[in-house]
Amino acid sequence: NETKVMYFILLGFPTTGELQLLLFSALLLVYLLTVLENLLVILIIQKNQSLQKPMYLFLGNLSFLEIWYVSAIEPKMMMDVLSHDKRISFQGCMAQLHFFVTLVCTEYVLLAVMACDRFLAICKPLRYPLIMRHKLCAQLVAGCWLCGLTTSSIKLSFIGRLSFCDVDKINHYFCDISPLLNISCSDSSSAELVDFILALLVIMVPLCTVVASYICILVTVLKIPSSQGRQKAFSTCSSHLTVVVLFYSTTLFTYAHPKLMYTYPANKLVSVLYTVLVPLLNPLIYCLRNKEVRFAMRKTFICR
Repeated sequence: NETKVMYFILLGFPTTGELQLLLFSALLLVYLLTVLENLLVILIIQKNQSLQKPMYLFLGNLSFLEIWYVSAIEPKMMMDVLSHDKRISFQGCMAQLHFFVTLVCTEYVLLAVMACDRFLAICKPLRYPLIMRHKLCAQLVAGCWLCGLTTSSIKLSFIGRLSFCDVDKINHYFCDISPLLNISCSDSSSAELVDFILALLVIMVPLCTVVASYICILVTVLKIPSSQGRQKAFSTCSSHLTVVVLFYSTTLFTYAHPKLMYTYPANKLVSVLYTVLVPLLNPLIYCLRNKEVRFAMRKTFICR
């Protein structure tokens, strides 16, 4: 009964004819806003000399990452809302999965690096300029991307070997690991074990790094005698902490479950949070909560 599958059918979200156009319009608006917001953040960082700091170098890379992140998922998602043909080729599914896993894993590590950057800036302010030089920042960013690419390549090398029965329906709106493991006809225990070990490393190690960094930051901030000094110190990392909480909480809810839990519709709704809403909110959080970015934005538009 095992054959070489040519394509999958993405079930997505069941909608009626009246809701299709409304959902498509909402997704298109969110996608365009997300891309424009992140492009604006990159532009502001490049045009303002005051933002040529490690923190904003990492932020620019995060915005660059999220443009590709949403572009790997949302265009196909919008097409499927209007179309009755929800097929995606096997090669297209693997390509989408490769981009998605690479970008998600890169973001996990990048957010951890940004937390370490804030730890050094607040807890080791005198040594910070000596440690966080431009060369080291570039190496850290390259390391984040290398980690994401390596993790994705290893996972896909195992998933690509699985057999699928004829034409399979994926109970999701994009190709993700757990839905593919659920529909495999062959023994997927090796792929599941590799996925679990890599997910543990890529999620838990950065998460522990973030938690440890912010515990040290909190201890240092509480030692500052003046309330104004404490507020100023914590304001430099409040936007990053908000982004971390949003991204980690939504993804952990999904990927901390066993693969059989992925069959529940609630997981698809949670997936919308970190694939659609979180990338939309991240630039707004950094622009609204960060005084330097707000000032640079006003300066850029006033000069123009």
